[in-house]
Amino acid sequence: MSRIGKLPVIVPPEVQVEINGSRVMVKGSKGTMDFEFSPLVEIKREDNKIIVNRTSEDKPVRALHGTTRALIQNMVTGVNEGFKKVLQIQGVGYKAEKSGNDIIINVGFSHSVTVKPPEGIIFEVDEKAKLISISGYDKQVVGQVAADIRKIRPPEPYKGKGIRYLGEHVRSKPGKSAKVGLM
Repeated sequence: MSRIGKLPVIVPPEVQVEINGSRVMVKGSKGTMDFEFSPLVEIKREDNKIIVNRTSEDKPVRALHGTTRALIQNMVTGVNEGFKKVLQIQGVGYKAEKSGNDIIINVGFSHSVTVKPPEGIIFEVDEKAKLISISGYDKQVVGQVAADIRKIRPPEPYKGKGIRYLGEHVRSKPGKSAKVGLM
């Protein structure tokens, strides 16, 4: 039995959950999420808990059991508390600034890059610390937007310049001068 799948999802009192067969709709203070799950797993609500059960012991059903429970947990957490990713910009002259809802990123190109937030995403920029905060209620969208912004200028291994996740360790390589003594 799946260790994750057998755990119940606790629903806080301020979150409303509606289950119609395999469709789950979750409403909270941050937003509303709606998802159609596979009919191979059974989703039911008991008091303030959501329980996910398998319909059989086949391998595809076992694989969906824990995944379905984790997705429902992320939906409940997202509409109640939200998710947040923080990116850090490193490099001389590299910066980000907020313009309305968009952010404008200057990272060594001949032009600046403007990033528009998708629905449900909020950008915050700390220009002094060179930090970009991405927050929203959908965990997948928050992670995808953070990955797309990081992809603009990934950290390079020689000087470490670029956009990285806060706390991400980038292994640095020695340059050409390290090989001089070998010949």
